[in-house]
Amino acid sequence: MRALPLWLTVCLTVGGVALAQEEAARGGDVALGGRVEQLLAFARERHPEFAAMRHEAAAAALRIEAAGALPDPMFGIELRDFATPDAGPNLLPARVGSTRYTVTQSLPWFGKRDLKRDIAAASTSEAEGRAQLAWINLAWQIKQTFAQHYLLQSRLRYGRENLDLLERLERIALARYGSGLVPQQDVIRAQTERTALASELVQLESEQAQTATRMKSLLGADAGVKLLPPERLRPLPPAARLDAAALQERLLAANPRLAIEAARISAAEKARELTYRNRYPDVSVGLAAIQSRDRVTGWDLMFEINIPLQQDSRRAQEHEAERMLEAARSRREAALNQVNAELQENLTALHAARRVEELVSLRLLPQAELTLQSALAGYETGKVDFATVLDAQRQIRKAKEDLVRARVTQELRRADIERAIGDEL
Repeated sequence: MRALPLWLTVCLTVGGVALAQEEAARGGDVALGGRVEQLLAFARERHPEFAAMRHEAAAAALRIEAAGALPDPMFGIELRDFATPDAGPNLLPARVGSTRYTVTQSLPWFGKRDLKRDIAAASTSEAEGRAQLAWINLAWQIKQTFAQHYLLQSRLRYGRENLDLLERLERIALARYGSGLVPQQDVIRAQTERTALASELVQLESEQAQTATRMKSLLGADAGVKLLPPERLRPLPPAARLDAAALQERLLAANPRLAIEAARISAAEKARELTYRNRYPDVSVGLAAIQSRDRVTGWDLMFEINIPLQQDSRRAQEHEAERMLEAARSRREAALNQVNAELQENLTALHAARRVEELVSLRLLPQAELTLQSALAGYETGKVDFATVLDAQRQIRKAKEDLVRARVTQELRRADIERAIGDEL
């Protein structure tokens, strides 16, 4: 899916957060969390670390003009013959032998200022890439935590359904035990299973509370924010959008880590060119006015260059710049290999999870439901024992949890893919 225009994204985000703040101002808590898109919009606006990265990128952009500016001119004053045997020392320009006023301006060699500006621009691109990378990693953590929260909530729901089922089984066992049709062991086992499941639900509720706390931390939310239970996972994109070649192209175009490494390569290339330009001298020009008593009696024009004689030092700097460029290129190659491997690995895992979902939903879950119904009917008529019913009950719970796990795994892998390509699917 193509990303929304920047202006539209900003408007939607600011509008959503403004509504939330207005709600808080009216005295009510801000409630969010039903959908991951809402959480992402809130975090983009409110998370302090991401805000700091944005400010750093904006600060880096302001360095571009300063990097290409000329050095400040220098002003000097020279008092000649300020101490005479007759009058003694004097610092007034009209009372000394003569006064020389000098203004000097340094002029870097041709192209040096442009190269410095290009290096600053590359640093700005790197800072923007770091901000984008920070957001991609934060969004990835939010998506992962949301999916885990959804899984815990689903497991709690299925566990409570099974708890109701166990209570029903216990009532059946008590009735049949009262009629002398089954041993007391069936009743005790039903009660034991129910207690064990209740204990497991307490543990799941604790994990769900911990996940909610972690989510609030990721959002940068305060105490006035109330998290809602997850409503649903995002629908998976069509298969055409999961084409490996298309995702590879998007990775090359949008991955912020690659963008950072590309900016570092550009900065290293410009730094190397600037180092080679240091073989040429910089120029200084100056203008001086000479004052004798109360009038200007002469003008001087000056021209200076620095002489690049320290060849050993300069060659070492040039070799250093070459090595830094090679290092930047190697880092980009390593980053490209890593994100490519992550993309392929997660894409394969996503397809596998989709196949598991199809098998569980179309075959395993219907079979487990039929088995449970048959076991319940058989136990009520005395055709099957209690162990068979418990086994059928465990199977259907496992099938439901396997189904939701397969869907959550797809969401987790989707988040991994979006992190790799640097964009939403």
